[in-house]
Amino acid sequence: MSRNDQPDLGRRGFLAGATAVAAAGALAGTAAAAPSAAVARPNILVILTDDQPLHTEWATPHTVGWLVDGGVDFPQAHVATPLCAPSRSSIFSGRHARHHGVRDNSSPYNLDQATTFQRALQQAGYRNGLFGKYLNAWHNTDNPPYFEEWLLSAPVTYNDGTYNDNGTVRTVPGYSTTVIRNRALQFLDKAATDHRPWFAFVAPKAPHGPNTPEPKYANTPVPAWNGRPSVPEADRSDKPPYIQNADRTPADGQTVRRNQLRTLLSVDDTVKALHDRLAALGQLHNTLVIYLGDNGYSWSDHGWGAKSVPYVPAVQVPFYLSWPAGGLGSGTVDHRLVANIDIAPTVLDAAGLAPDPLHDGTSLLGTAQRDHLLVEWWHRGPGGNPHTWSSYKSTTKQYTEYYALHTDDNGREAGTGAVQFREYYDLVADPHQLTNLLHGATPADERRLGIPALAAQLAADRAA
Repeated sequence: MSRNDQPDLGRRGFLAGATAVAAAGALAGTAAAAPSAAVARPNILVILTDDQPLHTEWATPHTVGWLVDGGVDFPQAHVATPLCAPSRSSIFSGRHARHHGVRDNSSPYNLDQATTFQRALQQAGYRNGLFGKYLNAWHNTDNPPYFEEWLLSAPVTYNDGTYNDNGTVRTVPGYSTTVIRNRALQFLDKAATDHRPWFAFVAPKAPHGPNTPEPKYANTPVPAWNGRPSVPEADRSDKPPYIQNADRTPADGQTVRRNQLRTLLSVDDTVKALHDRLAALGQLHNTLVIYLGDNGYSWSDHGWGAKSVPYVPAVQVPFYLSWPAGGLGSGTVDHRLVANIDIAPTVLDAAGLAPDPLHDGTSLLGTAQRDHLLVEWWHRGPGGNPHTWSSYKSTTKQYTEYYALHTDDNGREAGTGAVQFREYYDLVADPHQLTNLLHGATPADERRLGIPALAAQLAADRAA
């Protein structure tokens, strides 16, 4: 079944077979359940790409075949902060960056490791492994907490990289996606003799810049792309100054897209290898697999060629889940508004562990729905672009405020916080965010659009 032919089975299809999960959750009054319950706990595999936007399925047919046609696709998936380290910290902790403290790429040690789901899994008897990129600015001489095995890439490079290999920093020759894949496969192989449930975090650099493809894919032709309406946007006078001054061209976007797709071909090979090894080990059925990007990326949308902005290409990501033993293996589409903060609650739920009261997200195994999401980004240091911003994001509308605010050398907020610019988009009529409805709007216009209520809700979300 192709991705476009998938049936939308709704919540009934999504929850089919989840009774066992609910029963396990009822027993999870402590961090570790009884040994008999641990036998039925699923393995957990999280595959996290770096800067992968939507509309990259051409390069990942094996991934789509396994996790979309044989799992659940979340087309309304977002990251709570479109930047690497804050996003990864949100995945591990289930919390917004304003709560876990990693607001930029320079403060990974602000994350309270005691709040991570890998800690909860290890305490419950899981064998944890990390392979690839961890957190930006993490010292490669420091071991990642609550992992039993690891090959941590730092600094992150595509070829002949430096890794912390179970406590020893060394150079490992070869293309990084392949190196990471091989070590992850070795970790899986130990399941043949070590019968503990396991958690594997597999995080290649791809398709992050410089988007260096594996040699065998260096010249692979990719489908032509002439941009979307937001790429050649001629009039950006309604946008904030940094977007008015952005200078990325459609040709720049085409180049980044082509190179990203080529690097993702190797990621797809890795996903296929992981699938095949799980099948050979007889562990495919009871492994919860979650695949997503840590943030999206702009292919010259509005003249911008990066992430970090409150526009759809940067904040929405591919997000797939599969768990046949939990009833999530039949190819469904879940249209709920979901985010990376939902991963930690989902993992704990699947493992039958008590939810963490600090979580901002909710388990995707239940029926909880949100009508909007808080999305934020902080500029490191005073000055520069884009300014710090926060956004009310739903499936139909988006309201954004930019502030005189930044992070200091310790990753903490500094500045007056005064609002400097605002945007509002009707995502139904204007999915490419071409018309900022607040540009030239009168107070009466703003009341008609419901801006006062949106601004009040955004303020409440930021204060929560």
